[in-house]
Amino acid sequence: MALNDMGPPDLKRAERRTRLFMIFLGLVFLATFLTILDWNLLERYGPRFLRGVGVTFKLVLISVGIGSAVALPVALARLSANRLVNNLALGYITFFRGTPLLAQLFLVYYGTGQFREAMEAVNLWWFFRDPFFCAALTFTLNTTAYQAEILRGAIQSVPKGQWEAGHALGLSRAVTFLKVILPQAYIIALRPLGNELILMIKGSAVASVVTVFDIMGTTRLAFSRSFDFQVYLWAAVLYLFIVETIRIAWSFIERRLTRHLRVSRS
Repeated sequence: MALNDMGPPDLKRAERRTRLFMIFLGLVFLATFLTILDWNLLERYGPRFLRGVGVTFKLVLISVGIGSAVALPVALARLSANRLVNNLALGYITFFRGTPLLAQLFLVYYGTGQFREAMEAVNLWWFFRDPFFCAALTFTLNTTAYQAEILRGAIQSVPKGQWEAGHALGLSRAVTFLKVILPQAYIIALRPLGNELILMIKGSAVASVVTVFDIMGTTRLAFSRSFDFQVYLWAAVLYLFIVETIRIAWSFIERRLTRHLRVSRS
């Protein structure tokens, strides 16, 4: 029977079987991982990996947090009728979405080093000489572009009748946008914003190339000293655990925030 031909009960049973199968595979993988685990190596580098997890979380939370605050003005600029403002926002989004994150990091970290005297003159060299700050700035600029485009699409997806309803109630355009359009847009954008958060966590591994000791940076350090390829397996498991935890938590939040939509449809 094709998946499209399944009714709700059959679909739920298929989803349950898939979930149980994935749990079984996860348990098998965990058992295999614990069997081959070198406990002496873990005792030696385990605390470093925990600090690396902290650095990764700090890097991602700073960039995604600031990016989410800046993304809305950029999205509004992208929707602006002013051609200059619109083109500037479009250029920014196109550049950061169309070029590799690693190249952007090199441009910020190594590129600003070419202007050290100018940076010292304006008292900014303390910022750009620190690899963590450079990585945080690069990730912020990158995720802002992606989040802005997500919000632009979500705002445009809100039915135009919502604007008309606000106008019929005597609300100004600004109040209609803030009270009616924007909340609905964020509901629409929930899933892609969650995907962007997960992509930033995985993409943050590039910070290790500029000596930021996040998860991947710690992994490279441990491998350079132990020459045991197992440490890369640790990193993979850590990233998998973090991503799956965030995915499950985000799905729960999304279900809670959209439960009124499911009730109205039923």
